[in-house]
Amino acid sequence: MKNICVFCGSSMGFDKRYAEAAARLGDVLADNDCTLYYGGGSVGLMNVIAEIMLKRNKKVIGVMPDFLLAHEIGHPAIHKMVATKTMAERKEILMSESDAFIVMPGGFGTLDELSEVAVADQLRLMEKPVALYNTLGYYDELVQWMERGVNDGFIRSEHYKNIIVSDDPVDLFEKMKQYQPVKIEKWIHDIKEEVKRV
Repeated sequence: MKNICVFCGSSMGFDKRYAEAAARLGDVLADNDCTLYYGGGSVGLMNVIAEIMLKRNKKVIGVMPDFLLAHEIGHPAIHKMVATKTMAERKEILMSESDAFIVMPGGFGTLDELSEVAVADQLRLMEKPVALYNTLGYYDELVQWMERGVNDGFIRSEHYKNIIVSDDPVDLFEKMKQYQPVKIEKWIHDIKEEVKRV
């Protein structure tokens, strides 16, 4: 894993430990000689990670739609800024260029990005690890929802297990290295069989 995409908040959050966790993640990525792909911002948690990477002389690539660049929130010091027309194009580029995805605390945009990569992984449109950096238990309720989805038969257990979760960035990165994609043929067969049993 070389190119790591981080999805996270364009806000800092009220608790300073979110920023501290973002900085630790930046150090872990730098320690592993990664290139950071991210939303390109100079604000929020994304800026914290980018600044750490830049201070460690690691490559940072941002992808940001034109309408956000017009608000002058793009990071001026990163190695490359890719301008896009839409948010959808932004996600498409991040997904194609990145080898793995780490999701930190964030808002609606971060949730949208998580959903996009999780579904792409499920459908085998890509075979790349997706990880939740669960700082301060931020994603505990989301994990509980996924477990409910498994228990109620709406999420395949193998897809749930493929979402890596940890509150420690070193542990998270090691688990990402062990990622194994799920074969699409089996679960497609299983859902076809479910219909026959109704």
